[in-house]
Amino acid sequence: MPAALYALALGGFGIGLTEFVIMGLLPEVAADLGVTDTTAGTLISGYALAVAVGGILLTVALSRVERRTALLGLLILFIAGNLVTALAGSYELAMIGRIIAALCHGAFFGIGAVVAADLVDPSRRAAAISIMFAGLTIANVAGVPFGTFVGQAMGWRATFWFITAIGAVAFVAIALLVKRTPASGGSILAEFALFRSGQVWLSMAVTVLGYGGMFGAFTYIAFTLTEVSGFAASTVPWLLVVFGVGLFIGNLVGGRAADRNLALTLAVLLGVLAVVLVFFAVTAGNQVATIVSLALMGGFGFATVPGLQMRIMNYAAGAPTLASGTNIAAFNIGNAFGAWAAGLALAAGLGYTSPLWVGAGITALGLVVLLAAAFGRGGEFAREARELVAA
Repeated sequence: MPAALYALALGGFGIGLTEFVIMGLLPEVAADLGVTDTTAGTLISGYALAVAVGGILLTVALSRVERRTALLGLLILFIAGNLVTALAGSYELAMIGRIIAALCHGAFFGIGAVVAADLVDPSRRAAAISIMFAGLTIANVAGVPFGTFVGQAMGWRATFWFITAIGAVAFVAIALLVKRTPASGGSILAEFALFRSGQVWLSMAVTVLGYGGMFGAFTYIAFTLTEVSGFAASTVPWLLVVFGVGLFIGNLVGGRAADRNLALTLAVLLGVLAVVLVFFAVTAGNQVATIVSLALMGGFGFATVPGLQMRIMNYAAGAPTLASGTNIAAFNIGNAFGAWAAGLALAAGLGYTSPLWVGAGITALGLVVLLAAAFGRGGEFAREARELVAA
């Protein structure tokens, strides 16, 4: 794979660290800022909503900017946001920093996915996208546990100083390794024509539900591990390593499988993920089963990402950058929706396994939408059926 893919992955690593590390630090953040656990959790959903906004608006605003320049500008925004978060002395300022950093997220992955796909043969596009998204998974394998450990030992702000430094390194790597590539150059109005496709809207819905279910289950995982499974708080960073290993393996395997059969891969992954979340909820009181469930939840949850990204790009060939950025926004709308739904279950007093049940239900709904899309007009399964009949 081209070296430029790994420079993009480094940027993804920093962004992934920003998004996910706060989950392991929610108890420390809540105590330091003097807010409830649920209020601290809005630093996650607030970030996700800002990603959804930035994923579309900034992608459109940068549609005529040379792509490497656009990526570097987005990283400057990322660095600034994490600086504000590191310096925050109140919940409100921390939220402002999170929002600033989040605005670059969707456009970075949206533009980066197009750059990554263009670097390889068409038959390897999902695999190339999975390499870029590997930065997110490595963030979970190594970065998030390390960041959680640093935050617990030195204060949560130290973790965000570390993330700021990662952003600076990523800026240099992309400047050196990613070649200048032209912007799409098309009319902005023409790009928005992609929203006339029903399959584009269905792809977004599958992304919101399919990924949102996993994220909703994961948002309050630190509380599930300590309050239900009985693990000590000091073990949470190491348990997140297990989850991160699942993410890393699932992302790479899912990308390769999606290149072979996109719709079937997504259907199998979403179905198995829903089952895994139910199994986790039922067995959360058993520590061995919890460790297995963490790995499986990460693996099947993130294995869907390359395929979900490829699906919307396939149905919006005339506007790949906006489609890619829009789907990144959909991922994070799913994040916010999943976190919100899980928070409602907790606030209703349903216990710390309730996010897992909520996540399973949302994921199952995502599978239903995917099957409706694949068998519907213009869908993959419907097209395959017509080809069989014609043969």
